[in-house]
Amino acid sequence: MEVNFNWEWLLRLLVAALLGALIGWEREQAQRPAGLRTYMLVAFGSALFTVLSITAFVSSGSTIDPGRIAAQVVVGIGFLGAGTVYREGDVVRGLTTAAGLWAMAAIGMAVGVGQYLLGMISTGIVLSILVLVRLFERRKK
Repeated sequence: MEVNFNWEWLLRLLVAALLGALIGWEREQAQRPAGLRTYMLVAFGSALFTVLSITAFVSSGSTIDPGRIAAQVVVGIGFLGAGTVYREGDVVRGLTTAAGLWAMAAIGMAVGVGQYLLGMISTGIVLSILVLVRLFERRKK
């Protein structure tokens, strides 16, 4: 079996993990259940699945759909996110964590296909939502 390696793939994985670290660090500072390692792993894993879907399963002359793996990443992250949601009396907790993991998977997938700028801008938007909206919510109280 021929080993076919491309340094660009490694760069995609590292950038995804770094972007995951940025959001994960913010979550850890806010003392949320999913933090640095979780967000890094979600970003890295979704980027890896994406790189694999567009590189490893390409066959000349066949009709392999790389989008099928991407669809499964979305479903899989839904299960992970669902595990972070719980009810405490009348209050539901963990929804922001679930949504953040879902967004992080999308960012990892964007970087996995080489859309670095989209991934970076999206990371900035997610961080803005997490930080700025929290400040707004505190002022409102």
